[in-house]
Amino acid sequence: MSENLPVISSKKSLPEDLPVLPLKGVVAFPSTLIPLSIGLERSIRLIDDVMNGNRLLFLLTQKDELVEKPTQEQLYPVGTVAVVHQLTKNSDKSLRVVVQGLERARLIKLNDEGVYLKAHIEMLPEKIAQGIEVEGLRQAMLDALRRLTLFSGNFGSDVVDVVESVSDTKQLVYVIASTLSLGVKTQQEILETDSIEEKISRLLTWIQHEIAIRELGKKIATETKERLTKEQKEYFLREQVRSIKKELGEEEDTSELGILRKKLKQAKLSEEAEKEAERELKRLENVPAASPEHGIILTYLDWLASLPWAKLTGGQIDVVKARKILDEDHYDLEKIKDRIIEYLSVKKLRQERKVKDITREPLLCFVGPPGVGKTSLGQSIARALNRKFARVSLGGMRDEAEIRGHRRTYISALPGRIIQEIKRADARDLVFMLDEIDKVGSDWRGDPSSALLEVLDPAQNFNFVDLYLGVGFDLSQVLFIATANTLDTIPSPLLDRMEVIQLPGYTDNEKLHIAEKYLIPKEKKAHGLSETEVTFQSDAILSIIRNYTREAGVRNLDRNIATLCRKVAKRVAEGDKNSVLITAEKVRDFLGAVRFFNEVAERTVRPGVATGLAWTQAGGEILFVEATMMPSHDERLILTGMLGDVMKESAQTALSYIRSHLTSMKIDRKKIEKKTIHIHIPEGAIPKDGPSAGVCLLTALVSLFTHRLVRSDVAMTGEITLRGKVLPVGGIKEKILAAHRSGIKVVILPYHNKENLMEDIPAELRNELKFVFAKTVEDVLANALEPMGSKRIKPKKVAPALNKKK
Repeated sequence: MSENLPVISSKKSLPEDLPVLPLKGVVAFPSTLIPLSIGLERSIRLIDDVMNGNRLLFLLTQKDELVEKPTQEQLYPVGTVAVVHQLTKNSDKSLRVVVQGLERARLIKLNDEGVYLKAHIEMLPEKIAQGIEVEGLRQAMLDALRRLTLFSGNFGSDVVDVVESVSDTKQLVYVIASTLSLGVKTQQEILETDSIEEKISRLLTWIQHEIAIRELGKKIATETKERLTKEQKEYFLREQVRSIKKELGEEEDTSELGILRKKLKQAKLSEEAEKEAERELKRLENVPAASPEHGIILTYLDWLASLPWAKLTGGQIDVVKARKILDEDHYDLEKIKDRIIEYLSVKKLRQERKVKDITREPLLCFVGPPGVGKTSLGQSIARALNRKFARVSLGGMRDEAEIRGHRRTYISALPGRIIQEIKRADARDLVFMLDEIDKVGSDWRGDPSSALLEVLDPAQNFNFVDLYLGVGFDLSQVLFIATANTLDTIPSPLLDRMEVIQLPGYTDNEKLHIAEKYLIPKEKKAHGLSETEVTFQSDAILSIIRNYTREAGVRNLDRNIATLCRKVAKRVAEGDKNSVLITAEKVRDFLGAVRFFNEVAERTVRPGVATGLAWTQAGGEILFVEATMMPSHDERLILTGMLGDVMKESAQTALSYIRSHLTSMKIDRKKIEKKTIHIHIPEGAIPKDGPSAGVCLLTALVSLFTHRLVRSDVAMTGEITLRGKVLPVGGIKEKILAAHRSGIKVVILPYHNKENLMEDIPAELRNELKFVFAKTVEDVLANALEPMGSKRIKPKKVAPALNKKK
């Protein structure tokens, strides 16, 4: 059934109460025809009632299409009053109607009490403007629409021709809005907009945006097509090349397996590794790509192919240039430099005379306190040898797998640190530093120091087997260098494989040269200062060394110089262009009060106090031995200060020797009978041990028993026996350096350490200090104790003056 109705154009003829037909996914516009399919029973009832009346209804779009019976909040507030223009009944009782939009209207109140929705509405008049601007927008919109037809297949130019024939601007806007695929939200915004001019602007913006998207899409499609055409051409040419090579018997395998085979061949594997690689390649051919085993084998083969099995970087050896590099990077350290030059000279002669290389690379172990340049020396050696450098810190390492690697049966297994660093350096003859080898630990995961035995043994490391690789790798061309602060914690088998070179520490004069030649230029550059903006006097550097640091190396000296450079940099940044001269007085202004001062004279103003020399991991130190006694019912010896067993035995030995030689030492027996003797070594939180304090312990006890003061400018070291002999001890250079730092003038040493003095101690220290070489305790006491009855004025400790404000 089809019926045409008269057009209702007058707003006054439209009622304010109308039945509501909710729409899903479509917006009805005035002046347009909208086909609708109606299947819900209440909507069919609505159409029946409308057809029996004035055929008018109110079309509102739902916000949510899934709602069957929407409320007022679930409907957009603005809709279109429409008239049923045509009605067709289908065989399944559904209806197909064509409605014509008449006018916009706003929903005032929705009534949902009946079978279908009813609404009270108010009409929304259109704001139609006339003039050049509206005509210009209209024409721009039509031009843009025509451009859009070039990219869109939804409508052609004939549709644009029909649209252009519409003379009424309002009808034109609504026809275009209903034709384009704007989306419900955009169509509803256009419907709710009052101004026709603004409606056209919204449509024009949307059309231009669509044109830009379509143009970009067309550009991408064109580029993709061109690229595909190029790739197809290249593929065709590659296939032709492959066919030619196949005919010539030179075909290359470009599969993943073929590329891997090529990499393994180029790696020049050892015979053992080549057999293992071939075996794993055959396994890989039979393992599906999706299997986890496929990835494990692929990773393993990639490791084999990436290692430098035959790659050496060290070229022609220039001994003169190597010596120059070592001198540039480090001051003094002549023994170490000579050892490196000796090694290079031997290697150079073997290369030039084509002597079969039957010797192995030496394993050097630099032992010394922190800050003396052990690690940086390894980098200089690598530079002098023109080799790659790698460093591994062993401090705190407890897992043996860190050295030997993990077996491939474990998930995420990897080779050990040795193989990893060699791969990273991409060279088989690198300089490899094992830092802090004395701090390797061990637990239930194994003992890394035992694993290092194979790595560092020249008789074994030419075939080092990492558990991950499972084949031998030649480490014989690697120059291993170890560093340590002490040898006591290094296992004997490991120590036996290393050539130990001691770096005991620096004198004040050596520190002064290091600061002027290396540290100050480095810190100036690090802080952005020029050569003229800050200058250091030698007295200022010596003031820092003696009053603000007490160390064997130069690490804290470097920090204090950096502090001074920061102070100067701050001044420069604030606009002060004057050059700063760092003097000893300026050092005090910048760094504050003196941190270290000579306390030996103050500590030894009473009998029973002696100054000893000790060796520590941080270098040499002075220590004070204090002794006192008190009446008691029996004779006892109390030892405090966290002393080790060896030091306790030394104290007992000293006391026993004194008791057996009271007469020769002119000690009244009655004065020490039934007395408790207490020996204390200050800084009780620090453990102390070793036999070298024997002479100091004995001197303190004799001073106590005879009431003779110990000379304030004397320090001593040496082991004693019950026969009164003074035995040699170690760490002589570190102890002498500590004595010099503390202002000591006389050092008492065992006689058999005399050769160490001439060999290890710089001439400047030998000239500044007086050395007494003792064979017996009598020699010690004769030079350490002041004459009987002599008195010393107690020095006054002057508090450092406060900095005055200028």
